[in-house]
Amino acid sequence: MVEKPNRFDNKLNARLKKPTTIAAAFGSVFQIFNRPASGADLTERWNEIMGPDIAAVAKLVAIKKTVGNKYSIVIKPTNPALALQLSYSNDEILRRINKYFGYAAISKITYKK
Repeated sequence: MVEKPNRFDNKLNARLKKPTTIAAAFGSVFQIFNRPASGADLTERWNEIMGPDIAAVAKLVAIKKTVGNKYSIVIKPTNPALALQLSYSNDEILRRINKYFGYAAISKITYKK
């Protein structure tokens, strides 16, 4: 008996086929050559950059490039009640992202409930 793929398998396959930018695909290679990371690279490597403690409760939902090669990001907590707790971690989130980029890359963090 042949099993039909369910709709979740179809969504997973569609997500895996999404195109990605060159900067996201080669972000770690750019870092080896001291080339700046990009916003797409931040999106692709969010879990790695934030670590398991923050990545487990917060997802990056938007990133916008602002003036002066800086970014404004929107973070959505997995539970709306965690938004306040995450806002207390702003300094740590900024430190981790800026360490990854190699400069003060984030100008503003907004939390979406």
